[in-house]
Amino acid sequence: MDAVRLEHVELRGLRIAYQCRGEGPPLVLLHGGFGLDSRSWRRQIESLSDEFTVVAWDAPGSGRSSEPPETFRLPDYADCLADFIKALDLVSPHIVGLSSGAALALELYRRQPTVPRTLVLAAAYAGWAGSLPEEVVEARLQRALQERHMAPEDWVPAYMPGMLTEAAPQEMVDEVMALMCDVHPAANVTGLRAMAEADLRDVLPRIRVPTLLLYGEADKRSPVSVGEELHARIPGSTLVILPRLGHLCSVEGADQFNRELRVFLR
Repeated sequence: MDAVRLEHVELRGLRIAYQCRGEGPPLVLLHGGFGLDSRSWRRQIESLSDEFTVVAWDAPGSGRSSEPPETFRLPDYADCLADFIKALDLVSPHIVGLSSGAALALELYRRQPTVPRTLVLAAAYAGWAGSLPEEVVEARLQRALQERHMAPEDWVPAYMPGMLTEAAPQEMVDEVMALMCDVHPAANVTGLRAMAEADLRDVLPRIRVPTLLLYGEADKRSPVSVGEELHARIPGSTLVILPRLGHLCSVEGADQFNRELRVFLR
C-alpha cells in the first residue's frame, strides 16, 4: 500500500497542510477540536486507504496549517474547505467530520450542497449554539479564554475524561494528550468562538445526501440526545450508537467506527 503523503496547498493566503493515502473514491476527513489535527485520523487513514483516496486536512490554525485571522468564523472555514476540495480536484467526495469537524461539514453543505456525495457526522453538533444550552456554551468558551495563556500541559489532562472513557488504554490517552498539547492557543480560541456562535439547525431539514450519524454511547461532550435531535431533523439519516465509546469514538473504537463507515459508504 502507498505510504501516507504529507503535502500542502496555498489557499486564501493560508498554508493548508494535509495527509493523503490510497486510491479510489475520495474520502475527506475533518478532525474534531481545534486542538487536534489530521494525525487524529491515523487509524482511518491506515485502514480505509485500501478502498478510498483518504484525505485528512489540518484545518486553519491546526497542525501544520497556518493560523487564520481572529475574525474567522464557520463560514470562512467552510469556504476554505471548499477551495481545498477544488484545489485537490476531489470530485463528489464523501465528507466525514468529527465534533467541530462535523459542524464544518454541515456548514460546507449549507454553502456548497452539490459538493458532498455523502455526509458522515460523528459526535456532531449543529454548532454549539444549535445543540447546547447557552450556559454550557458560555462556560466552554470562558474556559478556553482562560486556558489561552496557560501551558497546554497544564490544562489538556483535564479534558481527557470528556474525550475518552476510563476503558481507554494509557497509550491511547497519552497519544491524544500529545496531539492536544500541540494546540495553537490563539487559533484554538478563534475556532471555539466559531463553534460557539454557530447554529446550523436550519440546514438540517434541507440535507438531500445520504447521511450517517455516529455517536459514542458514553459521550459526555456531544451526548446521544444531540444525535437523536439531528437524526430527527435530517431526512432519511441513519443513527448508529457505538457502545461504550466516548467523544473521540474514531480513536477509541476505530475498528467499529471504520466498519460502520464502510457499510454506509458501500
